[in-house]
Amino acid sequence: MAIEAAVDREIFARHPDYVAAIVVAEGIANGPGDAASDAWLAAAEQHLLARGLERAADAPEIAAWRAAFSAFGAKPKQYPCSAEALAARVLKGGALPRVNRLVDLYNAVSVRHLVPVGGEDLDRLAGPLRLVVATGDERFDAPGGIEHPRPGEIVWRDDVGVTCRRWNWRQGTRTRLTEATTRAFFVFDRLGGLAPAALEEAIADLVQRLGPGARTHRVTLAAGG
Repeated sequence: MAIEAAVDREIFARHPDYVAAIVVAEGIANGPGDAASDAWLAAAEQHLLARGLERAADAPEIAAWRAAFSAFGAKPKQYPCSAEALAARVLKGGALPRVNRLVDLYNAVSVRHLVPVGGEDLDRLAGPLRLVVATGDERFDAPGGIEHPRPGEIVWRDDVGVTCRRWNWRQGTRTRLTEATTRAFFVFDRLGGLAPAALEEAIADLVQRLGPGARTHRVTLAAGG
């Protein structure tokens, strides 16, 4: 069940407070969204609204990601981190998307804790997962067809190509979670705007909702670790 994962030293040099926590889960049962997953999302929406934020960018958890995105040339207004994109929908009066149980779960956790979280199918991953600075030649399977990241862009990738562009802005279609997924991995991206204890709370929030048959394993990547 172990997953091989790494972060380029250059990224840790630029962002020494960065932590990637990867939770691998087996024995899970995905499926269409249901009353439980709808309740997770609704509760996350209300929790966020109760913070009284006018904009997602006003939260320190999000401000840290805006600075990080700007540092590699991604304009935050055009390319918000995944947590900001979801939170902004709610703060503008919209609802979180309803996709399937696992996607709904990690989106609910992301919004409740304002931490970028991504989930992907472990059986579709080819080789080690790593966070790298893109050369621009990598393949990315986007919803509209094949794309390539910009040189200097920070991306998650495997041996085939990019699995998520602009750190955690957009996941590709090749490794996405489907209703048939039984083995998944979830990537939690933390910067200094999120306290270490808050990261642990977010991870526990997700793990306890994976179901009684789920078996989990965690890999934590940090500078000097």
